[in-house]
Amino acid sequence: MAEPYIEQVEYLDVLTKTGKKTGVSKPRGDVHRDGDYHKAVHVWIFAESTQELLLQKRADCKDSWPGLWDISSAGHISAGDSSLITAQRELQEELGVILPKDAFELIFVFLEECVTNNGKFINNEYSDVYLVTTLEPIPREAFTLQDTEVSDVKYISFGEYRSHLAEADPKYVPYDVNKQYGLLFDIITKRENNEARSLVLQKQLRRYAPVSLTAELTGLGDADKEALILLVRAAMIMDEIFYLQVWHSNPVLREWLKEHANVSQLDNLKWMYYVINKSPWSCLDENEAFLTTADSAVKLLPEATKPITGWKGVQYRAAFPMLKPSGANFYPPDMDKMEFKLWTTGLSLDKQKDATSFFTVIKRHSQVNWDNHIFDSTHLSEGSTHDLYSIPYSQEYHPFLTRVSDLLHKAGDLVSSPSLKRLLHSKADAFLSNDYYDSDIAWMELDSKLDVTIGPYETYEDSLFGYKATFEAFIGVRDEKATAQLKLFSDNLQVLEQNLPMDDTYKSKDIIAAPIRVVQLLFNAGDVKGPQTIAFNLPNDERIVKDRGTAMVILKNVSEAKFKQILNPIADACIAKEQHELVDFESFFTHTICHECCHGIGPHTITLPDGRKSTVRLELQDLHSALEEAKADIVGLWALNFLIKKHLLPTSLEKSMYVSFLAGCFRSVRFGLEEAHGKGQALQFNWLLEKEAFVFHPNETFSVNFDKVEEAVESLSRTILTIQAKGDKEGASLLLQKYCTMTKPLKVALQKLESIHVPVDIAPIFPVAKSLLE
Repeated sequence: MAEPYIEQVEYLDVLTKTGKKTGVSKPRGDVHRDGDYHKAVHVWIFAESTQELLLQKRADCKDSWPGLWDISSAGHISAGDSSLITAQRELQEELGVILPKDAFELIFVFLEECVTNNGKFINNEYSDVYLVTTLEPIPREAFTLQDTEVSDVKYISFGEYRSHLAEADPKYVPYDVNKQYGLLFDIITKRENNEARSLVLQKQLRRYAPVSLTAELTGLGDADKEALILLVRAAMIMDEIFYLQVWHSNPVLREWLKEHANVSQLDNLKWMYYVINKSPWSCLDENEAFLTTADSAVKLLPEATKPITGWKGVQYRAAFPMLKPSGANFYPPDMDKMEFKLWTTGLSLDKQKDATSFFTVIKRHSQVNWDNHIFDSTHLSEGSTHDLYSIPYSQEYHPFLTRVSDLLHKAGDLVSSPSLKRLLHSKADAFLSNDYYDSDIAWMELDSKLDVTIGPYETYEDSLFGYKATFEAFIGVRDEKATAQLKLFSDNLQVLEQNLPMDDTYKSKDIIAAPIRVVQLLFNAGDVKGPQTIAFNLPNDERIVKDRGTAMVILKNVSEAKFKQILNPIADACIAKEQHELVDFESFFTHTICHECCHGIGPHTITLPDGRKSTVRLELQDLHSALEEAKADIVGLWALNFLIKKHLLPTSLEKSMYVSFLAGCFRSVRFGLEEAHGKGQALQFNWLLEKEAFVFHPNETFSVNFDKVEEAVESLSRTILTIQAKGDKEGASLLLQKYCTMTKPLKVALQKLESIHVPVDIAPIFPVAKSLLE
């Protein structure tokens, strides 16, 4: 006897009015009856060559808008499902088109609030709107239509379709093109304005001053120089990994732009600016996209639809969103903080550490299954109860890391320095084991003419949580004389810690002297996009910071280039005439050193009010980077003043350090308020301006009020240090919201610098590395 058919009831996640998950799910019919907010996807297919959008005709049996022309494909996101998988599945089920995730560009989120069917159908729906760009229209006969959903499909000019909507043509499902849904047509239109784009790209490129950075190799033996070639090659692989960490289709975008760079002037400009940013998002424009998916690589997918004689298959553009993903490629693009929190709450302590580790990527079982052509999104790997899971870097980037490991072992066999030999072999092992502790200790203890930093370190790219580390490399030659002069700072870290302007209960009694190395940079790679760093303080692993402290590397030739190319012209334009002579390289460079030292003091591992042990990074999450940069800056100023009063630094710095810092504020804020250093600098500038430590004059220049600056620096230092010590994310958020803004004085200064074409940063050229590889 046949089993009776039981219709499956579709459940939807109920959202708040602002679109956040409530943790409640209800049957679809109840959701529309009660007017609950919920999620859906809209997928548009756009044919580039004909400038047409694909529309589907809704089946006559549909409970809303039956028989009308509508979006290419759409559907509810079922409870527990992800947005991207739903978009892929709806396209397959309704139209018979199977596309990978890199075909889908998330363009905006659309909120529809309407009532139809005489009040019986209430639709309060947040829809993730995706755009799929194909080169040519997909032939009508290639589609396999789901007759319960779709009765027909057709292509229509996007301009003509917009007119139908604007005129409220009754044959089309209504969308208000004068409001949010007009974005769809705006995005398509903007893709074609090539002349305007060329002018913008030229202006963007002018903000970077090309500078050759060189270093003398006279102190290196032949074996060390041979090893150096291997190290540069290893560093170049850091670039390959970083491209992938930024966004999953970023590597193919890069290859496409490089291959087509000589096709036209515009193509050349696109490639040149991409090389600086290492992604389609402009670092100096708060990550605004300077490319569109129409600029991206073309990929052929013969099996995307049923086969048609004489047609080779779907050719589509590898997509990227106009809005830079906050989680980069470390997390599923449609994962939000709530989903991550719900997942990690149910994990064991060890699994939680894996999820928040510097060195893991978070993925979806359902996405992996889909990519492997297992189209049941409920199918999880054996033993899994949740769609999310973590995977170590050593596995995720294995093909790259095996190559790097081999190069480092070979270089380690060649170098003469025992400490460098230890570093290279331990780092080579770490890349394959995913355990970086020993190699980071070896890096801290490096004492070699050839200075090497390579591996996953900074977490700025992960603006969702600030957990995940990007790969980078810095290769240089140590400046022995300058390094010896800096012992003062590392010797006094404990003294600085004990005198920090915060409650004594938060102070550490076992700060370890931080080694400082001054280096002439000859090559960098990986996460060195946009504005160039002048120094770094590593590692970020709180276990090592607690046990061994940190080490600092100061890139002297980068600092000199920035001072000459940028800070001097800024001082000429923005600093009051009577204080102009107080802007000097010694003050700029000394504060840079002190900034890096101050990353190593203050709260790191903390005790929360409920007695739990944690870290500042874990508690402040996405706010940590900006606040930590502000801390290092402002506490660095406080520390310089402290050391001057203790007669450990010359009194000649007493005023020049503040004025040089003021000039430096304008340099860093120009990086944008989406970047950690820019955010931190805006916070400091606006605080000091409010406290009247900085003065904005009627002639649009600035000066330091020496009577008030010391107290203002100390008060901000105390505020930031206390927020960190308490793990007070709410306090951090309020502080950044109030002071991390583009105030009128900042706007005036930045407009002035733009009008006289002062570079924002440098674009380094590495002739020594180039000659070595040749």
